[in-house]
Amino acid sequence: MLESAGLAVQLVSASQAKNLKGRPKTDRLDAMWLARLTQQGMLRPSFVPPAAIRRVRDFTRARTDLVAGRTRCLQRLEKLLEDAMIKVTAVASDGLKAKSVAAMVAALAAGERDPRKLADLARGPLRGKREALAAALDGMFDSHHGVIAGMLLDQAAFLDQRIADMENQAIAALAQVPESWGTDATGETGPGCGTSPGSPVLAAAHRLAEIPGISVWLALVIIAEIGLTMAAFPTPAHLVSWLGLCRSAAQSGTRAGRGKPKKGNSYARAAAGQAAIGAARTATFLGERYSRIARRRGKPIAQAAVARSIMIIAWHLLNDPAARYHDLGPDFYASRVNRDKKIRNHIRGLHALGVTVAITGDEQAAQTHRPHRP
Repeated sequence: MLESAGLAVQLVSASQAKNLKGRPKTDRLDAMWLARLTQQGMLRPSFVPPAAIRRVRDFTRARTDLVAGRTRCLQRLEKLLEDAMIKVTAVASDGLKAKSVAAMVAALAAGERDPRKLADLARGPLRGKREALAAALDGMFDSHHGVIAGMLLDQAAFLDQRIADMENQAIAALAQVPESWGTDATGETGPGCGTSPGSPVLAAAHRLAEIPGISVWLALVIIAEIGLTMAAFPTPAHLVSWLGLCRSAAQSGTRAGRGKPKKGNSYARAAAGQAAIGAARTATFLGERYSRIARRRGKPIAQAAVARSIMIIAWHLLNDPAARYHDLGPDFYASRVNRDKKIRNHIRGLHALGVTVAITGDEQAAQTHRPHRP
């Protein structure tokens, strides 16, 4: 309402606007205190995306909540099947999300109890596991289990439809934002333009989708949370700090401590983490970065580090619409290792094992001999 009236509205954390202790507190004095702080520039406004991006964000967050509800529904259904001694999810790797498994559960709810007939409903790769499926479907599924299973299947199907509706609404809402448009090779710009790799300017979601691990939908979720312009984040460090992908500073004098983790934006951080997991499975720079860090410090820290790298790349792509992602390749680190330093490290390790090494020629033909020990 205030924005529509032309007023500049600031959303400020209450911790920055606390009244001083010992001062009288009334509504009028509080208003005067806030006005004075604002006049002096002592209040730091929080990031609030434009109204058009907020509409997209409402749809993406609603879809996220619906996906969580569908997951809970499938978990209750799996618990029901376990109670009836039906172990079908132990055979199917996709669990209840597989269409074949859903068809088997629906047949169970409809009254079919023959494990062989139920196993014959398998499709695709599950056709080769029909014997194991028949053994897993031979349980104690009763009629009351069928009533509850049918209700949960209907609920999951309803949520699937609503999830698809929210996706379509979010895509349509972003298409109404001119800043998200791209430019085709013919020079045409508008909704739906700039989606092909040969376009001179890619649409914002497709620009981010070039990053390994990010799909078009994940790119849309990230845009809905951080916006299309990086004016609110002067540097990539500001963005990753706002997302909570780095620790808070903890320095006193010459001592630099380990700061506490930040909360940040949970929706955008979850999307970045999901993208990091996807990038970890690729033969790219980000995939190699994940592997290198995971070997030394574990998978959770590697996921956070790659998620931070992805958001830094996203900042640059959104800050410059003409920019394109260029992968550095999985051999980026190996090609920049100092050759002489690596040779010295290997020789030092061999010397520690009691082996004498002589390096000759450009081919590094090593002649080794183990010293005689009496």
